[in-house]
Amino acid sequence: MKFAYEDLKVWDRAVDFSVDVIDTVEDMSTDRKHYRLLEQAEACSTSVAMNIAEGKGRRSNKEFVQYLYISRGSLYE
Repeated sequence: MKFAYEDLKVWDRAVDFSVDVIDTVEDMSTDRKHYRLLEQAEACSTSVAMNIAEGKGRRSNKEFVQYLYISRGSLYE
């Protein structure tokens, strides 16, 4: 079974972005004091694709657009 969001190029790019962020964080060697900041970078990068997917599953385009705005907010985070 294929979900509708899997056909979206923006979702593909969001997944690629989150993988790049996670790979970058894993390659960093830093003190433990920065752990929360790095954890937050991973969390907000993955929420972009998740919000796009969730929005695509909603019943209206208006709701989908709202989730796209939420995804954009995660990018700014």
